[in-house]
Amino acid sequence: MTAVIIRIALRYGAGVLVARGLLGSDDASAFSTDPGVQMALETGLGLAIGGATEAWHYLARRFGWEH
Repeated sequence: MTAVIIRIALRYGAGVLVARGLLGSDDASAFSTDPGVQMALETGLGLAIGGATEAWHYLARRFGWEH
């Protein structure tokens, strides 16, 4: 499921870059279908979610929030 969401986000992101003239249409096609880019984004997203969770837990313990 995550791969599908990442692929859709890459497709829209590449479309924005093409519309702004920062990326050619051939490059955008390769960018949005490259499995290496998708895996890197999935890994980065997983790390960001894990980091946000740990930061929230740290703040909850520091400020005495109930959880």
